Amino acid sequence: MNEDSKRDRLTAVVDIFTDGSCLGNPGPGGWAALLRCGSKELELHGGEAETTNNRMELTAALRALEKLSKSSAVCLTTDSTYLQQGITVWLPRWKSNGWRTSARRPVKNIDLWKALDAVAHSHQVHWTWVRAHDGHPENERVDQLARASIPVPS
Repeated sequence: MNEDSKRDRLTAVVDIFTDGSCLGNPGPGGWAALLRCGSKELELHGGEAETTNNRMELTAALRALEKLSKSSAVCLTTDSTYLQQGITVWLPRWKSNGWRTSARRPVKNIDLWKALDAVAHSHQVHWTWVRAHDGHPENERVDQLARASIPVPS
């Protein structure tokens, strides 16, 4: 067995489940992530007073990947087609087009996309989409946590 095979065999897969939520769009929003490696779990969450749902979706994935202390094999599950399609399909085109869309407009949320792109390159990430509110236990869990993390206006 060569060294690469040994390393791949010993690398644990980290499952990450993410979600973002927003009251109004824009409006106050929350994000959440559940990281699972074997029997260990970690919940992350936060919120912003004025944001968009897409920014919260990106923030959840970014914060989760940033939490990993070493290069990992990751299965990241999201209910956001914006996140899943953005990172797997649109991002390479945006980069080759100077961070412009096919309509030649600047990419929205470029700060988060650039940060997510940089941190994702440190890992082997498989991006998976699931339908929202369809009974997926972990997706329901992060949805509830994201909603609970929305700052309440005073």
